[in-house]
Amino acid sequence: MYKVDLLPDPKEIAAIERRRNQEQQRQSRIFNAKCRIIGVDVQTLDKQVQELKVKERAEKANNEAYDAERLLNDRITQMLEQRQEQLAQSLEKAVQDFRDQHQQPHTCRDFDLNDPEALKKDKPARVGDEDLRCGPASLQKFAGEDLNEKERKKIQMDLTKKWFLDQIEDRQRTQRQAKYADNLNDKKRVELDERALHLSAMEEECRKAISLATKNYNEALALEASELKRLRNQQEQDDNFAEIYNHLTGDILTENPAAATSSYGAQRVIPDRWKGMSPEQLQAIWETQEQQRQEKQKLNEQEKQMEVEWDKQRVLAARASMTLEQQEMEMNKELRKKLDLYNQQLSKEQKAQ
Repeated sequence: MYKVDLLPDPKEIAAIERRRNQEQQRQSRIFNAKCRIIGVDVQTLDKQVQELKVKERAEKANNEAYDAERLLNDRITQMLEQRQEQLAQSLEKAVQDFRDQHQQPHTCRDFDLNDPEALKKDKPARVGDEDLRCGPASLQKFAGEDLNEKERKKIQMDLTKKWFLDQIEDRQRTQRQAKYADNLNDKKRVELDERALHLSAMEEECRKAISLATKNYNEALALEASELKRLRNQQEQDDNFAEIYNHLTGDILTENPAAATSSYGAQRVIPDRWKGMSPEQLQAIWETQEQQRQEKQKLNEQEKQMEVEWDKQRVLAARASMTLEQQEMEMNKELRKKLDLYNQQLSKEQKAQ
């Protein structure tokens, strides 16, 4: 297992963006006089409760998946460590058995030169007439008296044959041990590859589940937003129709002179029904309308600027998510390379053993 630095979670960025959108929608509902609701918005509260429950269930599922994956990795690591320890113990036992059976001090070719009891085992200068140790300097046997030549050559040939057979057996044993170690290494590499494929498959399934949940949630939000927009447009259209009808049937557009007559006298008029105004009053009204138009234009410009800022924020969030995905892909590649290097190093060590 390798420890790597965790990058910001794309889910957190998406959650922050979603909360911002919800806050903006809430403000638009609150500050809009036509859609404002006095009291508690029960539907919004229920929606928030449902969203919180969905989020908690998703987090719980993710935590359970991560815990299961961690337990699986721990079990696999323990099995690999036990198998490696057993292999090392078997190799050490095989080496020690080989030493005990075939590498005793008395089986060495030049043991007679280093034998501490050589003097005790030594023979007299001459045992008999057939003693091969009696050379010219011993004055016990003279040149030309090699009476045991056949036996000596036979013993030498048997000894040479024995040495040759021992060397062949040692070489075959070494080859068998190397082949066994190679087989174990191949099995371990196959097991590690299968484990890596299994982990990759689990990670891909988790990503697909998260993507599907996000997609469903976005579709539900889009449907809800479209329905709210349709209802607002319908309400606004109904209000506009009612207002037009009232203006068309009212005394203002019909210009009914009798509607402006006051009950207190003919010299008095009702202000909201009076049609005649002085140029100064008209000028004041025009100035007020111009001021209102300018204020409305400023508000529209501020709204456009806010929409541009939100578009910039969404673009930055999209770029950040793409950067996170690229970094995650690079981390997976780096992890794969490190795993291959570790397998190669382990293979070299086992071959060296």
